[in-house]
Amino acid sequence: MDKNRLSAEVTAYLDHLNHPRREEIECLREIILKSMPELKENIKWNGPNYSHHGEDRITMRIHPAKQLQLIFHRGAKPRKQPEEKLLNGDYSFLIWKENDRAVATFKDMEEIRSYEKILSKITDEWIDRTSH
Repeated sequence: MDKNRLSAEVTAYLDHLNHPRREEIECLREIILKSMPELKENIKWNGPNYSHHGEDRITMRIHPAKQLQLIFHRGAKPRKQPEEKLLNGDYSFLIWKENDRAVATFKDMEEIRSYEKILSKITDEWIDRTSH
């Protein structure tokens, strides 16, 4: 992956934190950005955040350090809930909080790697379904 796609702001933030799961965080950053080249990376809610055309769509929760989470959402402002979940695939590792908000939790690098291909698919599908 082109390291220039990684946000200098996010890298500096993570450097300052000296996070014990830095390797896993970097892996998730690369999976997300490789999957969807037009995503922009910044820091929001104390972790890496990914927006599409200025709209927040995926946020990485990096605290507490015992696990990492990817939150798939439609931004901070409440919106009318869709009648069905925004993703219809068999994504059993996603925990749905609302029909437009799901959370993926990872305990270690092995777990991240085991879901790498499906995370790319979910990222593409999520951006497609939330960009209308």
